[in-house]
Amino acid sequence: MSGGPRPARLAPADVGRTALAGLRARAGRAVLSALGVALGIAAMTAVIGISASGQEDLLRRLDRLGTNLLTAGPGETLFGEQARLPRAAPGMAGRIEGVTSVAATGAVDATVRRTTAIPEEVTHGIAVQAATAGLPGTLRVRTETGRALDGANARYPGAVLGAEAARRLGVGRPGAQVRIGGRDFAVLGVLAPAELAPEIDRSVLVGWAAAERYLGFDGHPTTVYARAADGAVPDVRDALARTADPRHPEQVRVSRPSDALEAKAAAAGAFTGLLLGLGAVALLVGGVGVANTMVISVLERRREIGLRRSLGATRGQVRAQFLTESLLLSGFGGAAGTVLGAAVTAGFALVRGWPPVVPGWALGGAFAATLLVGAAAGLYPAMRAARSSPAEALATA
Repeated sequence: MSGGPRPARLAPADVGRTALAGLRARAGRAVLSALGVALGIAAMTAVIGISASGQEDLLRRLDRLGTNLLTAGPGETLFGEQARLPRAAPGMAGRIEGVTSVAATGAVDATVRRTTAIPEEVTHGIAVQAATAGLPGTLRVRTETGRALDGANARYPGAVLGAEAARRLGVGRPGAQVRIGGRDFAVLGVLAPAELAPEIDRSVLVGWAAAERYLGFDGHPTTVYARAADGAVPDVRDALARTADPRHPEQVRVSRPSDALEAKAAAAGAFTGLLLGLGAVALLVGGVGVANTMVISVLERRREIGLRRSLGATRGQVRAQFLTESLLLSGFGGAAGTVLGAAVTAGFALVRGWPPVVPGWALGGAFAATLLVGAAAGLYPAMRAARSSPAEALATA
């Protein structure tokens, strides 16, 4: 029989218990190091979760509002002047195959005031617009209070207020009167916010016929809203300009309002990338804290290392112990960070009225990142501990 006695194997459970004992011996320092990792992971998880919650809210809003709304408005003439849509543009747009509903608004050269005591030049940024009766239905905007314009009241001096216009005028319920162009108009209702047409929020809407009769409106629309069937949006978009103004289709601007919401989400995604970078920096700082803790632990525990080596512990077993301590330290911090990040996401989403969403890949990726940081932070201290000779460690302890 050749060779000396073989060192006993250290089971994984024994390695874990030994590593936990080492962390408990320096609980305060371990907690602070784990806290650094937890903050970095919480930041990354919260950023991803908040971004995902915002995108989910956007998708739900787009599903509710639809991405099939198109608008046509006047562009510029060849001489750089403001063009005008033909009076028949809304009716012509409604004849396009695939269009399900059409509405229009037209700018009225008038100001609106709450009372005559307010100077005419004080407009509060509120526009007066003539509107067709089908506007709320086409925009999918509900009436907050009162009633919308319809075929019965559109001929008389009545007005419907956009959400922001009602707030600025201090009118919340129907029955009040506002002064438009030197004439009193009864408030018929107040609209809810129009997400796909924010210009409606800052407008006071009067019936098309009433605007022509009482306010000198010329009957030319400034915006035509066309709701198309989902599968017909590209075809309707191509045909809308030349149908709304057959003589000068190049002077018609066609857009899809939902594109603005999607662009806003893309901009928010770019900002999310910046915040993720900051979270990664925080995680790196936490990893440096773990490495620092482990290096100091090796220096403080040289006597323990020497004693274990004298009793037969191999370099591999010592290395495994300190590497496991580092992984446990980072793992505890990562677990706490993912829980904290998910809680922050849920709280922020509930405050904003968003559906709280934390992608599973974010939680798994965040925890995997902590283990990677822990392995990197503990590699050098573990190798340094394993290189210590028993006699030298006991002599310098």
